[in-house]
Amino acid sequence: MFELDVRSRKPIYEQLTDKVKEMILHGILQTDEQLPSVRTLSQQLTVNPNTIQKAYRELEREGYIYSLQGKGSFVAPMKKEQNAIKKAEVRNELLRLMAEAVYLGFTAAEISSLYQQVEKQREGGKSDD
Repeated sequence: MFELDVRSRKPIYEQLTDKVKEMILHGILQTDEQLPSVRTLSQQLTVNPNTIQKAYRELEREGYIYSLQGKGSFVAPMKKEQNAIKKAEVRNELLRLMAEAVYLGFTAAEISSLYQQVEKQREGGKSDD
């Protein structure tokens, strides 16, 4: 379900939060679907349970999941105001990255190609990388 790169410079909890977000945004994890327990996931990934707990806490803080005492963690429904706030954050980040890409010499065609790759991935295809 989750693959982590132990050689990456990115912390494991960040890799896990990014992977869960990606799965939620791509519809792989549905609203109110239960996530694996901290203990189960830590055993599957051979990662310290505190690392999993930190990732889950971060996801809950950001509104992607919610926890029920004694029952586990579940995918949170996206509220309209949360969605609008998140879209604004992503838009600002995209503008910053696009400005950097233009500065580095990316053409409009190259940027468009990247967008097409994302669309293919979202529809279930694989990227050309």
